[in-house]
Amino acid sequence: MRIVVPAGGIGGARFLRGLKAALGTDAPAPEDQTTGSSITVIGNTGDDITLFGLRICPDLDTVMYTLGGGINEEQGWGRTDESFTVKEELAAYGMQPTWFGLGDRDTATHIVRAQMLAAGYPLSAVTEALCDRWRPGVRLLPMTDDQVETHVVVDGGQGRRAIHFQEWWIRHRAALPAEQIVSVGAESAKPAPGVLAAIAEADAVILPPSNPVVSVGSVLNVPGMREAMADKTVVGVSPIIGGAPVRGMADACLSAIGVETSAGAVAEHLGADLLDGWLVDEADAGTAVEGIEVRSRPLYMTGPEETEAIARAAVDLAVELAGTDR
Repeated sequence: MRIVVPAGGIGGARFLRGLKAALGTDAPAPEDQTTGSSITVIGNTGDDITLFGLRICPDLDTVMYTLGGGINEEQGWGRTDESFTVKEELAAYGMQPTWFGLGDRDTATHIVRAQMLAAGYPLSAVTEALCDRWRPGVRLLPMTDDQVETHVVVDGGQGRRAIHFQEWWIRHRAALPAEQIVSVGAESAKPAPGVLAAIAEADAVILPPSNPVVSVGSVLNVPGMREAMADKTVVGVSPIIGGAPVRGMADACLSAIGVETSAGAVAEHLGADLLDGWLVDEADAGTAVEGIEVRSRPLYMTGPEETEAIARAAVDLAVELAGTDR
């Protein structure tokens, strides 16, 4: 079975690990292979930012490290066995910003990416080269090779202004009231090479429990992406349980776009023109959304077995709704 997963962040990366186990695949299928199971990940690049001359792609790296065995499991992002000597030295020089912490091991990835980009390689080719080391067992594609950055319009006592999503999220912990979230550059961006073909060839698209506004939402903001998925069986896993995000501050993002923090409201926001099926937690078992098949089951990814079971439930629902066999 060929699955496409638009993903970003910790929840998306951990769900992908469960999906690999559920499908029994540890390697992406060759492009000409028509049998077997494969996963293509369309990674969110809206969180990307340039700092200290380096292009940092947090969501691509989180997926790559998580599936490649290099992630800091406790925090869900960054490298395991990390040190921060470079960060400390930059601070000693008075370099700004100090709120974004680059680990030494992680910095090596960013240096490789920055050099390849400066040499003229597109982000998709750079990501493929980085994955040659980590072997994540999925085909990881950025949503676009064009520069798209998520900015947040805030009014925090210094006047109304736009700041990069990373500053709002990390420095301010999403505490500054957000008036608007904008995907700068999205309107002129094009899907990265291979993205639309992967969607066209997919048996299903599964939306993981990633932030619906700045992770999955950023991918859908790229022109042509949502339209390509509309013809596919699309099943989503709610990132909201009992009126609160499973982790992170997705509620602040939803509030900024005027969407209630509930499993039903997120499904309605994504739309029945996109979603065919929606998995919610047992705490939200009464959720009903017109035009979308809603099923309830435990959704907390408390361990590998639980995560695999959630992923398998999403695949099973997709197969049922598509009327096909795996």
